[in-house]
Amino acid sequence: MSEQPVLVTRHEDDGVAVITLDSPHNRNALSTALLTQLRDAVNEAAADESLVAILLTSSQPVFCAGADLKEAARVDMIEQARRIIAVQRAIVVAPVPVVVRLDGPVRAGGLGLVASADLVVCSETVTFAMTEVRLGLAPATISIPLRARLAPRVAADWFLTGRTFDAREALAGGLVTRVAAPGAMDEVVAEVLTDLRKGHRQGLTSAKALLTPDLLADFDARGEEMARLSGLLFHSAVAQELMAAALRR
Repeated sequence: MSEQPVLVTRHEDDGVAVITLDSPHNRNALSTALLTQLRDAVNEAAADESLVAILLTSSQPVFCAGADLKEAARVDMIEQARRIIAVQRAIVVAPVPVVVRLDGPVRAGGLGLVASADLVVCSETVTFAMTEVRLGLAPATISIPLRARLAPRVAADWFLTGRTFDAREALAGGLVTRVAAPGAMDEVVAEVLTDLRKGHRQGLTSAKALLTPDLLADFDARGEEMARLSGLLFHSAVAQELMAAALRR
C-alpha cells in the first residue's frame, strides 16, 4: 500500500503555526486527502497552547482551485461537503486568530477557507470567482462563512454571476482584510503577525471568542443541510455532464 502524499505541511515560527497547502498536481484543489490533512493540521495547531496565531498559506501559484473535479466523479460528494464544512468550522473554532496569506487566485470552494479566517492579507494581483453556478452547482458549503462576511448585495452578485473579481473588490466586499503589492506581501504579513505576537494568548483567545459565536451557531444549524445540498448537486446528471466537459477543455 503506497504512502499518502503530503499535501499540507506545518511548522512553527515564533509562536505562529504556519500551515502550507502544497498540492501542485491539482492546484491545491479540495481533494479528500488535502481536506483531511488540512483539518488535522488546523486541529493540531488549535490544541497547541504555546501558539498565538495560525498562518494559512500556499506553496503554489494558485491558493486553491476549489473542488477536485476529477475526484467529484467518483467519491461521495455529500461526505466531501461534510469534510469542507469540518475544515471551515475548525478554522473558526481555533482559539487563536487564523490569518490567510493569498499570493494567487482563489476559486469556488477555496473562498470558504478565506471567509472562515479571521484576517486575510491579499496580493493586489489575486483574483477570485465563485464559478459553481456555471457547473450547475451552488456555493452551498461555503455560503455559511461567506454570508457572515459579505453584504447581501455583494453575496448575490458573486454567488449568481460566477464572474471574476479582483483584490480591491474583495477588500471592499469584506472578504479580505488588507491588500498589498506583490513585492510587499512579506512585509505586510510580517506586520500582521508581529501585531498578533504583541497580544497575550489569553487576550487573543478571549477577543476571538467574541467574534465567532454567530458563525459557529450557523455552522451547527445549517452545516448538514448545506453539505447534503452540495453533494446532491454534484451528483446530479447536469453537474456531472458539465464537469466532464470542463475537464475535457
